[in-house]
Amino acid sequence: MKMIQAIALALVLGGAATAHAEQPIQRTDLIKSDIDVPGHEVVQVRVDLAPGVLAPNHSHPGEEVAFVIEGTLEYQLEGRKPLTLNAGQSLFIPSGVLHSAKNVGNGKASELATYIVRKGVPLVVPAK
Repeated sequence: MKMIQAIALALVLGGAATAHAEQPIQRTDLIKSDIDVPGHEVVQVRVDLAPGVLAPNHSHPGEEVAFVIEGTLEYQLEGRKPLTLNAGQSLFIPSGVLHSAKNVGNGKASELATYIVRKGVPLVVPAK
């Protein structure tokens, strides 16, 4: 009986991993913590984008530092020329600036996004 339960669990977990892997954009929350700046917090997430996927224009209620973990991402910040970053490169995105990111490589692209933002405000504000 334990063998059947183990097989069933493996099938469920395998199916969940497959469904999870098929998402074009996946955000994984890593940390959220108060900081010494009153009314602000630090939030860190990992963002994985499938090849060719665009994270459409949005902004944040604070600053973002984006570090490309793997792959190649093209960032478009409002009022600036597109900037292509490869693994190991980073970018500062000022508070409230509309921006997008697109995976322009052949494989998955991932970034580590660190935000210093106002507490109690949605982290991602879609462009209107």
